[in-house]
Amino acid sequence: MTDLLDTLRQIVGAAHVLADGDLAAYEQDWRKRARGKALAVVRPGSTPEVAAVVRACAAAGTAIVPQGGNTSLSVGSTPDASGTQIVLSLTRMNAVRGIDPGNLTMTVEAGCILQNVQETADKAGLLFALSLAAEGSCTIGGNLGTNAGGTQVVRYGNTRELCLGLEVVTAQGEVWDGLSGLRKDNTGYDLRDLYIGSEGTLGVITAATLKLFPRPAAQLTAWAAVPSMAAAVRLLGLSHQFLGAGLTGFEVMGRFALQLVNRHMPQLRVPFIDRQELPWCVLLENSDSESENHARARFEALLEAALEDGCVQDAVVAESLSQAHALWHIRESIPLAQAEEGLNIKHDISVPISRIPDFVDHADALLQREIPGVRLVNFGHLGDGNLHYNVQAPAGGDAREFLRTQEARVNTLVYDAVARFGGSFSAEHGVGQLKTDKLAQYKSPVALGLMRAIKRALDPQGIMNPGSIFQKQ
Repeated sequence: MTDLLDTLRQIVGAAHVLADGDLAAYEQDWRKRARGKALAVVRPGSTPEVAAVVRACAAAGTAIVPQGGNTSLSVGSTPDASGTQIVLSLTRMNAVRGIDPGNLTMTVEAGCILQNVQETADKAGLLFALSLAAEGSCTIGGNLGTNAGGTQVVRYGNTRELCLGLEVVTAQGEVWDGLSGLRKDNTGYDLRDLYIGSEGTLGVITAATLKLFPRPAAQLTAWAAVPSMAAAVRLLGLSHQFLGAGLTGFEVMGRFALQLVNRHMPQLRVPFIDRQELPWCVLLENSDSESENHARARFEALLEAALEDGCVQDAVVAESLSQAHALWHIRESIPLAQAEEGLNIKHDISVPISRIPDFVDHADALLQREIPGVRLVNFGHLGDGNLHYNVQAPAGGDAREFLRTQEARVNTLVYDAVARFGGSFSAEHGVGQLKTDKLAQYKSPVALGLMRAIKRALDPQGIMNPGSIFQKQ
């Protein structure tokens, strides 16, 4: 291994091969669920350097774990405990290579922080539509590797829909330059879509050509209280009807989730929190291409129809950008408030939107019957059928002991219910190392066979992020 480290130092410079000292920032996952041990952390500064590093590791038979901001929620970007794997950190590769306003595209390197990409687009008078809570630290490479979702999927789609081309270093150390800005290219297999969502198991994404949009003329945000999840789904249907493509965000939040925010972050002033009869709230965003007056008129027509329908009991519309940000901050603070409440079991699930009310009724009753006192923190992206259906230990109990003794059982109950209603156990966080057993259990054997065949074809040595997606053999 000494020879390999010497070779890597020659490729990227000794200062960028970290083998000693505190490497916790690279070896421990964001949720602190796992801590591995790397042979070294290697920080290349260019695509040719990435290719040379991969070739050196392939020659030595050494596994590579690609890593961006290390914000994975499924333990997908950290090494195992063997001390034999290279963590390939792409954070030095953070350049914006260019913007093409006429083609509405931006080409960036994989280590670009998402928020920096958003701001660069904004300075050019354009919009990059991916938005999620970790945008200040996650990187574009990681977003692509997991096909990240976020709060605007209902209008703009997941990261896959926001990418037109990729640059990838293969598991053999070759460079595929697929940074086309083409919206139509029907010349064989879509390699771009193959690498997006592959969690670094097929190759290393080093750059991407991203899709931009004109900035909306106006954005309005509303907070609506609804009497049930079924009512929230009815409101979503009305929102599509009245707002059309202007509907960019549609988030649902259960009362207990908002109570946690109110308890641990009282300065945020959660609307309607004192009204016990309001079990659910919805956060809607309307982006309008005409004017604020036009946007407000459409919003008011929607809410009037929703109040008449009975699917909305009360609502407030933000009167300024700062008020809109405050409402979104409440939604984005739910995970932090849940962490303040104590250790918990997280689920990132998707279910067909029409079946979500029945799923929630079934899963809520099942968990409360099987584990008396369990507290359910249910919130997420209802507009695209993605819920963060999280489980908190009973009040006053030992949360750590609850996780130790109940996590496997809770996961089985929830994921069996998800499968029963035609859903997926991972909507936007990926499989990582955390859910490989769930993939083997819930994925079609035919689909698994096809995925393994692709893995063997593109990474025959099995050196790319082993242990993620697939269970180690």
